[in-house]
Amino acid sequence: MLRILGHSTRACDGITRRELLSAGTLAMAGLLPARAEAPAERTFGRAKSVILIDLFGGPSHIDSFDPKPDQPVEVKGEFSTISTALPGVRFTEHLPHLAKRLDRLSLIRSLTHGYNSHNPYAVMTGFAGGNDRENYYSKPSDHPGMGAVCQYLGVGRQKGLPGYVCLPAYPGYSQGLRRAGPYGGYLGARYDPMFSSCDPKWTKEVEGTRDFYDHTLVPMGSPQLPRISGDLTLDALNQRRSLLEQLDRSAEGTVLQKQREQAFELLLSNRARDAFDIEREHPALRDRYGRDLFGSSTLMARRLVEAGCAFVMVHTEARGNGHWDTHNNNFNMLKTWLLPYLDRAVSALIDDLEARGLMDRVLVVVCGDMGRSPKVNAKAGRDHWPQAGFALTFGAGIKRGLVHGATDTRAAYTKDMPVTPGDLAATIYHLLGVDPETTVADHTGRPTHISHGGSPIRGILG
Repeated sequence: MLRILGHSTRACDGITRRELLSAGTLAMAGLLPARAEAPAERTFGRAKSVILIDLFGGPSHIDSFDPKPDQPVEVKGEFSTISTALPGVRFTEHLPHLAKRLDRLSLIRSLTHGYNSHNPYAVMTGFAGGNDRENYYSKPSDHPGMGAVCQYLGVGRQKGLPGYVCLPAYPGYSQGLRRAGPYGGYLGARYDPMFSSCDPKWTKEVEGTRDFYDHTLVPMGSPQLPRISGDLTLDALNQRRSLLEQLDRSAEGTVLQKQREQAFELLLSNRARDAFDIEREHPALRDRYGRDLFGSSTLMARRLVEAGCAFVMVHTEARGNGHWDTHNNNFNMLKTWLLPYLDRAVSALIDDLEARGLMDRVLVVVCGDMGRSPKVNAKAGRDHWPQAGFALTFGAGIKRGLVHGATDTRAAYTKDMPVTPGDLAATIYHLLGVDPETTVADHTGRPTHISHGGSPIRGILG
């Protein structure tokens, strides 16, 4: 176990008894017969980059990847099912592209936890012990996001590129709040992601929560590099940087200076500007992903990891029909836009990564903050249900053509091989070459497990 703490934890001779025993074990290993390498050993550090797609609001697992066609209509819902590339495994009828590609994925049907909140906190950190009262809004004492931990540990940092990016904007942007999850938390603001900006457009004016369940509203647009206030040219930006350096010598070596240097580096970097220039892509590929906000964000994520970014997150939040919180109008929202977007963009990402030879070095995880209730409510919606959900995984170090875990006959509770957000986090860390048992010091100096008790999901590693 690697310990990253703010103070020493070793004895005065510098070696703990546990480390001495570990060293002895390693020495003895050379005297023992060779053994077959386990999947976990083969896959450690296989991924060089991660794309985490967060389906904000809680996607209905029973109306997507875990249908229950033998149940009554108030449970199974309105959709029919279709066969997939794996015999005996069925998806909802509105996911035809992903159904054909299931032989390239590992599908987890047993994601479960107790954090009942519209918040990416559990998805992005692996910590599911929070509550709305304490963890709805971001604060400096929060657990850090996985991307922040990776930056803290020096994973994948490259000059001229952000190591950790959140697309298309910070979680909560469409509602004017900062949701907990992606930030550096007690590791410090210097490990926050670079948030792109966006200005989605709709075919008609969107009026706050009144149109929250309007299935005809689709957010269009693309993520952009963070905006510079006013019409500031790059020459003017360089001049401003020089002036700030002259006026603020007192900031040398501070967190503020480091953040400022990183911001200028990115804004003036050709590598960053090129990676964010989605217009460089062929129009046919843009159409394949979709020119909506989230199709464009998914394509942008591919551009960023191809350029060398270590951790990219796509957060699917927008007013209108851009979220997965389907308390009302669940079936129209899903069939008209949400499921077709997911099917198109993620299947395009699978094909694109394979065509570019990136599948062996990029890990992709797709999940939401929770599932939805097994019983349809009086408003043709489904309510919060963190007890059961799904995750799609594919790419570096992930087995192909696998369904991991299962729910009961009503998709209400996990009955086989439960997976927690901490387990997902541990799997991501493992594949990036970070020991999932690593601890870091929290805001009180207490060593805190980066995977929050989770362990790598060995059944999907291969």
